[in-house]
Amino acid sequence: MFFTYLRRELRRRRKAALVVASGLALGIALVIVVDSVSSGMSRAQDKVLQSLYGLGTDMTVTKAAEASSGGTAERPRFRFDAQDDGSEEEQSTDRVMVQGFQSLASTTVDKVAGQSGVADAVGGLSLQVVKVSGEFSRGQFQQDGSGGGAGQGGGPGGGQSPQGRVQGGGADFDVNSYSVYGTDVTEPALGPLTTSTITSGRTFEESETDAKVAVADSAYAKEKKLETGSTVTVKDTKFEIVGIATADSGDAAADLYLPLKQAQTLGDAKDKVTTIYVKATDSQRIDGVKSAIQKNVPGTTVTTSADLADTVSGSLSTASSLATGVGKWLSIVVLVAAFLVAGLLTSSAVSRRVREFGTLKALGWRSGRVTRQVIGEAVVNGLVGGALGIALGLAGAYAVTAVSPTLQAQLGGGTGGGGGAGGAGGG
Repeated sequence: MFFTYLRRELRRRRKAALVVASGLALGIALVIVVDSVSSGMSRAQDKVLQSLYGLGTDMTVTKAAEASSGGTAERPRFRFDAQDDGSEEEQSTDRVMVQGFQSLASTTVDKVAGQSGVADAVGGLSLQVVKVSGEFSRGQFQQDGSGGGAGQGGGPGGGQSPQGRVQGGGADFDVNSYSVYGTDVTEPALGPLTTSTITSGRTFEESETDAKVAVADSAYAKEKKLETGSTVTVKDTKFEIVGIATADSGDAAADLYLPLKQAQTLGDAKDKVTTIYVKATDSQRIDGVKSAIQKNVPGTTVTTSADLADTVSGSLSTASSLATGVGKWLSIVVLVAAFLVAGLLTSSAVSRRVREFGTLKALGWRSGRVTRQVIGEAVVNGLVGGALGIALGLAGAYAVTAVSPTLQAQLGGGTGGGGGAGGAGGG
C-alpha cells in the first residue's frame, strides 16, 4: 500500500517532483564541478612544480651570491692573439662562469645528507658559457696618385712619404651564451635531469663520473642540429652527445648536462657545487629537515616545494588560488542552498495537501503513516536529484577538462636549482 500510493503521488505530482529533483541536481552538479576544478588545479600545480623542482626532490640548498666589493659584477674578458702572417683564420674563446649562486664546498653535500630525516642528497653545478668567435681581417693600403715615387718615401735618402689610406679590414665576431649543468651521474634518481625525459639515446651511466659525454636538451639540440653521436666543444674540450632530453615542463633547466667532475673542471670550481638536491625520508618531516639544515649548515638557503609554490606566477597560480580558496566555501554554500530550496519546495507542497492528509486520517491513517509517506516522497526526489546531479557534475567536469586552456607556471626569482634557461650556445 505504501509503495503503491507513493508511486501514484509521484506520478500525479510530476512537475513538483521534477522541480525539487532539478534543484538538488544543479546544486550537487555544481559542487562536483567546483571540487573537480579545485582538485585538478592542485594536481596541475603539483605537476608543474615537480617539473620545475625535480622529481623526488623535497628541497634544495643554495647560497646566495655575494655582492662584489666594487659594487659592480665582474665582467668576462676575452683575449685574442694577433695574426702577423696576414691570415684571416677564425678565432674563438669560451668563458665559463658559475651561474646564479655562490658555490658551496662538496663536503656540504655530505653534511646535509647526514642531517636527521634526510634520505639522500646530491650536488649540482650550474654554469654559464659565453662563447665569442669570429675573425679579424687586414685592411689594404691604397696609395694616392699624388704621392712620391720610388726612392722618395721614408728612406734614408729623405723625400716625401707616400700618401694614401687603409681601406677595408676590421673584425667580425659573434657572441653566444648557453647554460651547462653538472650533475652527479651516480645519483640518477635525484637532481635536475629528473625533470626531463630521455627521448633519444641514453642518460649517463654511473661509471661516467669523469667521462667526456653530454646530454643535450631537445630544443637546444634542434637549434644546433645536434643528435646522438654528435660532439660539442666547451672550452676546447670535446664532449660526445649520448642522449637528447625533453623537459617535462617545457622549460629546460640547462642546454647541456655534463658529469659533475667535468663541469667543475670547466668552471675552475674543483670540489664545488651551487645547488644541493635533498630528498626527505618522510614528507611529514620536510619542515623539520629544513630547520635542521638551516641550523647546522649556516649561511645556506633552504627552499622547499611549498616555498617554491609561493613564487610561482602565471595562470596556474591565479586559477589554483581561486579554485582552492573560493571553491570550498562555494561548494558548501551551493549545497546548503540546494537543500534549503528543496526543503522549502517540499514544505510548500505539503501545506497545499492539508485537505488530502485530512481525508487520509479520516480513512484511518495515523499521523506517523502520513509523515512516512511525505518522507518517502522526499527521499525518492532526493535520490532522483542526486543521480541527475552526479551525472551532470561528471559531464561538467569532463567538459571543463576538454575545453580548459593549458596552464603555465614560472618562477618569479629564477629556477630553484637548475642552471636557468640559457640562451643559444655555440658548440
